[in-house]
Amino acid sequence: MEPKSNSAVSRHGAVLFGRRRGPKLRPARRRLLDDVLPRLRADLPNDALSSRPLDLYPPHAQDDLWLEVGFGGGEHLLAVAEANPHIAFLGCEPFVNGVARLLSGLVGAGLADPAAGNVRIYPDDARDLIAALPEASVGRAFILFPDPWPKSRHHKRRLVNKDVLDGLARTMKNGAELRIATDHRAYCRWILARILTHTEFAWTNGHRRSWASRPPDWPGTRYEQKAAAAGRDSVYLIFRRRARTKRGDIAGSP
Repeated sequence: MEPKSNSAVSRHGAVLFGRRRGPKLRPARRRLLDDVLPRLRADLPNDALSSRPLDLYPPHAQDDLWLEVGFGGGEHLLAVAEANPHIAFLGCEPFVNGVARLLSGLVGAGLADPAAGNVRIYPDDARDLIAALPEASVGRAFILFPDPWPKSRHHKRRLVNKDVLDGLARTMKNGAELRIATDHRAYCRWILARILTHTEFAWTNGHRRSWASRPPDWPGTRYEQKAAAAGRDSVYLIFRRRARTKRGDIAGSP
């Protein structure tokens, strides 16, 4: 259901996203929120950090679980879900218009049937979903073109922060990939400063020829297109979750 309020409220304190709603939705997309979203919505268990089985996904999508935090209009999520039918996908996005846009794409691609599709949606704060996922359950995670919150007083709202990285490190499998894209150079430096000092992640594409170009298996987004039209280059960062030791700590080598 579409939230009644347009304000962003979070039990975590700092709010990492902006408004909940944009322009008034067309009736067809409002119906998607009413009729399709309840079938694809990922409902969380009452107790965070409980063992969350993946049987909410159809059997054909059990090879792995991939997570996209802040999927925007859903272009990337839809493309990778179509290309990987045996992977289960979780997408987080609190912006109602973006959720409706993805739902429209899923219907058009024939992925809106819970028994046949491989996408589930959490239309709220991604931190709650990350906290509810089992340890070492995610094989790949995406954070693509997050809001850079450029004003200094808003930096606390930036999605890539220690708490979120800690949560992702807990839920990601050994060797799992974390893919991050941005067209904001100052935010890129912010991201690197936090991940390169985080013991659970290793940067795997540190050469300019690697991070300056989008890999072939990395679908584009409309945000990327808008950045290019405005003359801004995008960067595509790939990190790997380091292996855990037997005691649950992180191995010292990449």
